[in-house]
Amino acid sequence: MNGPMDAGADPFATWDGAYVLGALSPQDRAAFEEHLRSCEDCARAVGELAGLPGLLSQASPEALASVEPEQPPPELLAGLLDRVGRARRRRMLATVCATAVALAACLALVLTSLLGGTGGQQGQPPVAAAMSPVGGAPARANVILTDTDWGTQVQMECAYLGDGGGDYVLVALDEEGESRQLASWYAVPDDTATLRFGTTLRRADIRTLEVRTLDGVQVLRLQVTPGGDAASAAGAQAPVY
Repeated sequence: MNGPMDAGADPFATWDGAYVLGALSPQDRAAFEEHLRSCEDCARAVGELAGLPGLLSQASPEALASVEPEQPPPELLAGLLDRVGRARRRRMLATVCATAVALAACLALVLTSLLGGTGGQQGQPPVAAAMSPVGGAPARANVILTDTDWGTQVQMECAYLGDGGGDYVLVALDEEGESRQLASWYAVPDDTATLRFGTTLRRADIRTLEVRTLDGVQVLRLQVTPGGDAASAAGAQAPVY
């Protein structure tokens, strides 16, 4: 997430976390989405946080309550107080700073209580594939699936080639047909979003990955074989990196 010291150059520089968490008002959200069309830095920051809502949704209240947050070091507290004092004249900046602190705390709790490790499983190389457009949608995406101790790490590069952007979600379907949202992001026309996130679903349990609009329209699709290998909807595996 962009830090508060960036705000002098770009008034939207600290809005990415609040935008991903849905904390902006309708007017501010519209203004920020318009800004994303022309600001690569902010679009990149939103892409880096895109997997967070899906990750947070996987943590139960019991899991979060069982983790006691660590006390921050004194120098960190002093630095935060100093920053808040300098930013008090700017109401929006103070609001976004509070959102950033909450975001970091939630992420730390989830990673500690839910994931419990980041190492990949030995003997299971990552699988890379290109997603296939559905109905001639002007979009393309490449996906890498990597087994981990806690589930599956997903790396994705997605580009929208149309005249206008929009909000999209990545959904995983398991062998029972149950769907799970993994990430959400705002697509900027003719710009590539790089997303990295995780899911507790094992790669072997994922049957389909779909990029959808917020109203459920499929844009891209990727079939995953029962063995955990990925192939495009047309059936041809396509390495991407």
